[in-house]
Amino acid sequence: MYVGSAPVCSPSPCNCVPDQLMARALSRDHRYHVTSTSSSITSFFYIYICFIETTVHNIKGCDELGAPTFLLSFTVQRYLWTRRRTLGVTKMHLAVAIFASALVLTLALDNGLMRTPPMGWLAWERYRCDIDCERDPKNCISENLFKDMADRLSEDGWRELGYVYVNIDDCWSSMERDKQGRLQADPKRFPGGIANLARYMHDRGLKLGIYGDMGTHTCGGYPGTNLDQIETDAQTFADWGVDMLKLDGCYSNESVQAEGYPRMSKALNATGRRIAYSCSWPAYQGGLPPKVNYTQLGEICNLWRNYGDIQDSWDSVLSISDWFFKNQDIVGPAAGPGKWNDPDMLIIGNFGLSTDQSRSQMALWAIMAAPLFMSNDLRTISSGARAILQNKAIIRISQDPMGVQGKRLLKDKCGIDVYWRPLSDNGSALVFFSRRNDMPYRYQISLSKLNYTTGLYKMYEVFMGKVGTVEDTSEFTVSVNPSGVVMLYVFPPVKHRQFHGNAKLHGPAHFHHHDLDNAIPPVL
Repeated sequence: MYVGSAPVCSPSPCNCVPDQLMARALSRDHRYHVTSTSSSITSFFYIYICFIETTVHNIKGCDELGAPTFLLSFTVQRYLWTRRRTLGVTKMHLAVAIFASALVLTLALDNGLMRTPPMGWLAWERYRCDIDCERDPKNCISENLFKDMADRLSEDGWRELGYVYVNIDDCWSSMERDKQGRLQADPKRFPGGIANLARYMHDRGLKLGIYGDMGTHTCGGYPGTNLDQIETDAQTFADWGVDMLKLDGCYSNESVQAEGYPRMSKALNATGRRIAYSCSWPAYQGGLPPKVNYTQLGEICNLWRNYGDIQDSWDSVLSISDWFFKNQDIVGPAAGPGKWNDPDMLIIGNFGLSTDQSRSQMALWAIMAAPLFMSNDLRTISSGARAILQNKAIIRISQDPMGVQGKRLLKDKCGIDVYWRPLSDNGSALVFFSRRNDMPYRYQISLSKLNYTTGLYKMYEVFMGKVGTVEDTSEFTVSVNPSGVVMLYVFPPVKHRQFHGNAKLHGPAHFHHHDLDNAIPPVL
């Protein structure tokens, strides 16, 4: 529970003490075409509008410390009561305020976070449960590891691209809770504590994620969260300033998970701190209905793991992506702003993928509107892997505000799959992926065969930096390496003159170099 002065953000538009709340509402006269001397109902309306906007829509600037819904509810009611004579508020108005506040509390499970797929870094796949800091001080699970990664994110251009989460996974805690029954960090490996680590992240414009388990123990054998500890742990995470919780499901059962995952969502919300919530629940239930209720997941979680853990191998990447596209009509519609399917971490920059396979994982995850959580060593990552992960065009596709998960359009017998994702402003992304293992394959197709039917298109190839113009009925050719991809950003149809002299392509078309400033989507 939030205690003390009202939350202040930078900038701080929602510093919600009563007089400022009212002043903020009254400053909006030009928006609602009313005056500050309006009737008592209008006065109530001002406050209610500010209240709704603050709690449900999460005013920009309050990502770090979202104003607690329950506190604002009380603030509105108290303000109306103490100023009831000045404002002319009747008992009926107060009753309406209480009802409206209760309604918002009911709807407030949407915490306003992760409106586009989250991006950042996560420890597990690369560092697992390495706790031997004497023999392996640079790679053990410790505050130094997470500070190192935070420094790299903030200094090497990652943060500006959207990689802002630094996520602790298993094996961070002490083997025992403290005397008050609260989780505590291992004192040797995290001597400064988690709150100090969270401040370190926030000072660098980053966010801290932490790991828990809805069971008696975590998967690594550390203290889990039993049903009677949910509220305590949620409050502990909030007190520390944590920004995201990944809740695993080891050492539990279906009934515990069915009660515990929704309860943790409500408990996090009740703390007053906006904490993104990652649920591993569906992965423990097979990932599919009827055991998995995707409607419910979208109401309680910001993202969820549907399938098993990724490993540092191409077979693992392929197995995961195949499962998601095989079940795309089931899991795809569940995804959208604030609620994402999570096929697990990006392993680009480690040891198991070739350059082509790394490009394939990045492209397929972007098509899936998947979270982009790297698990690698940012201190030693190669320039080639960094270029893939920092590719602005792919990130633009990944972060498209529509938040529609893409799908596989066809699986050709020649070994080429074609994937598609709709984007804002009538744009789209196409991926041609090769399952072949022999040699590059020249694949020929027309846009009309992929349901593009409105004339001339401009297409930007995101890895090679080539651009071409193609009629929907004209065939074009892409050369796809084994286990590799060609990924295209397809621009909306335009008139020929808008291509500044580019000739209209006839017959089989090949991409050609062009002025990339004009080729890349303007937002880049």
